[in-house]
Amino acid sequence: MTLTLADVRGAHARIKDYIHRTPVMTSRTLNEKAGAQLFFKCENLQKVGAFKARGATNAVLSLSDEEAKPGVVTHSSGNHAAALARAAKLRNIPAYIVMPSNSPQAKQASVRRYGAEIIFCEPTQAARESTAQSVIERTGAAFIHPYNNLRVMAGQGTAALELLEEIPDLDDILCPVGGGGLLSGVSVAAHGINPNIRVFGVEPQGADDAARSLATGKIQPSTSPATIADGLRTALGEHTFAEIQRHVAGIVTVSEDEIIHSMRLMWEVLKIIVEPSGAVPYAALVDGQLNLAGRRVGIVISGGNLDLDTLPWMKS
Repeated sequence: MTLTLADVRGAHARIKDYIHRTPVMTSRTLNEKAGAQLFFKCENLQKVGAFKARGATNAVLSLSDEEAKPGVVTHSSGNHAAALARAAKLRNIPAYIVMPSNSPQAKQASVRRYGAEIIFCEPTQAARESTAQSVIERTGAAFIHPYNNLRVMAGQGTAALELLEEIPDLDDILCPVGGGGLLSGVSVAAHGINPNIRVFGVEPQGADDAARSLATGKIQPSTSPATIADGLRTALGEHTFAEIQRHVAGIVTVSEDEIIHSMRLMWEVLKIIVEPSGAVPYAALVDGQLNLAGRRVGIVISGGNLDLDTLPWMKS
């Protein structure tokens, strides 16, 4: 099974009345630092504070009445959790969210605000999956994978549709990559519109499974991810990896210091709240890991959810 531009366009028609069309921001200061023209797609200003609202909403609205009735279940460190809880509330069905015990408090609170039931598990992929399976067996709810789901991937790709409608002459697009739902959806949409656009994924050095996977041609496990970017600690799925192999020009890795520096710079210059995962793509430019001098570059700011009492530049 492959994802197509038609799938992404269909997703946008389905969800457009239930999401924000997020703004594209620019900054002369950040352009000068990068030596390029940068266009930030601000998904941190999306419903639930992250691009995940797109994919979750498309997946839930695509269910038949019979499939939807018992509710939906997922495992997520936060943004997809809140997005699925919101989408379930839109459809007036139950939502069961399996969350790692170390999920940020702000993301737990967001899930609760939408009325979903949280089931905690140990912070490992195996624990997430086994706990979700037990919930499915107990409730009969439909499982909506946080990224390895074509309907979710199609929804995430709608961010690129909007970006390219507003800024059609981009040379490159940068996205963070964890499980790959955003990167795969964006790359399919971008290449469906303009095959000459280069799409790059960016991930933390301490969670570099996507870079290793692309280099070896085989999905590499993310066994002990160590990064402040909690949304990027997951491993690729077979569907997301297939599209990444087909469409992505490369994966760049950045250090924790580079992520924090970029995050703070975006707060100070753009005057918006960006979570660590959302700062990862810009980090590839600000510290020179990726040289796109003179080019027109779209950057997807994936989210803005974090605990404001524990900002990474605060002194302990």
